[in-house]
Amino acid sequence: MIKVEKISIEHLVIQSEGNIVSDMGSEKVMLNIKNGKYYNLGKIGGCIWENIDKPILVSELISNIMAKYDVKKEQCEEEVISFLESMYEEKLVRVITQN
Repeated sequence: MIKVEKISIEHLVIQSEGNIVSDMGSEKVMLNIKNGKYYNLGKIGGCIWENIDKPILVSELISNIMAKYDVKKEQCEEEVISFLESMYEEKLVRVITQN
């Protein structure tokens, strides 16, 4: 796996293996089996998680979120990338760079 410094809209992202995800009300919570930590993904984080069950371009993911929620492109891009970078640091998502 290639280590990236910053996730961009051209990257492909996908869920990492080893996570158990459950619905709790309108939010998703996750247990990472490898590190034993629980994560509350929230409602929109849960939506992002569902969208990355197979490789997806970050730009396409942003479009999907914008179609579902009333959010401006710049804000959506910033927040989705920030969320993905946090998940990447915790090894909860993988980033696939295209050559």
